[in-house]
Amino acid sequence: MIKGIFAPIPTPFKNDEIDYAALKVNLTKWGESSLTGVVVLGSNGEFAYLTFDEKIELMKFVRENLPQDKKVIAGTGCETTKETIELSQKAAEIGCDAALILTPHYYKGAMNDTALYNYFTDVADAISIPVMLYNMPRNAGLNMSSSLVIKLAKHENIVGIKDSSGNIVQISEICANTSDDFSVFAGSGSFLYTALAVGAVGGTLAVANIMPEESILLYNEFNQGNLGKAKELQFLLLEPNKAVTSQYGIAGLKAALDHLGFIGGEVRRPMLNASDDVKADIKEIMSRANLI
Repeated sequence: MIKGIFAPIPTPFKNDEIDYAALKVNLTKWGESSLTGVVVLGSNGEFAYLTFDEKIELMKFVRENLPQDKKVIAGTGCETTKETIELSQKAAEIGCDAALILTPHYYKGAMNDTALYNYFTDVADAISIPVMLYNMPRNAGLNMSSSLVIKLAKHENIVGIKDSSGNIVQISEICANTSDDFSVFAGSGSFLYTALAVGAVGGTLAVANIMPEESILLYNEFNQGNLGKAKELQFLLLEPNKAVTSQYGIAGLKAALDHLGFIGGEVRRPMLNASDDVKADIKEIMSRANLI
């Protein structure tokens, strides 16, 4: 069973190319943290802006430069079943522990429950590592219904879901109607406590990149029954989490990493890097959270 706290790591760029030297610095720091592992090629990793070959190279680099006791989940969802299978098999060969697969969404009007069910089961049948579903309505523009997830959870190679919807009713329905070995993950640090309260067993959190120890401590305190302390930590995560997600996005996350001694690097064009005003605001937010 996959459980714990994972950081969906950003991809640092320099002059529009992947900055592997910067990434190695960051992986060393995350590797020394208490994180369960990382997600490479997630939304924060600018997956949509990477070529197929870059994705493979990036997966290899992360797996080779992270301690073996840290798990690596790879985002391998593509627009076609064929390409998703191919990339997922590459992830398996590299040694990734699971494939995190986003819903295809360019032709979202055609992605009804039947199409999505066929997509995920076809991939799960064809690949040799476990599949985690990825529900990300904000970026994909479509939501996986709880009924679809519950049906998919019956497949022996579909082992969990990262749900970033923030719809706690939907997350509750999934937890209530899937087996105990199906891993439900909160997809944001903004509702980690709440998700754990209804049965989630972990989280893939942007804020875990900059607050790994606080994120894992929240998880541990909750599981030890120290609900008051867990709630305090949830409140502590709120403002920094917002800053590196909905407020300032990936550029904001990279700016926050720069403030903490990581190397956030640039975003890949056409996205824009954080302005000086944004960097200053993020620094203030992080100061209020006693991070700097």
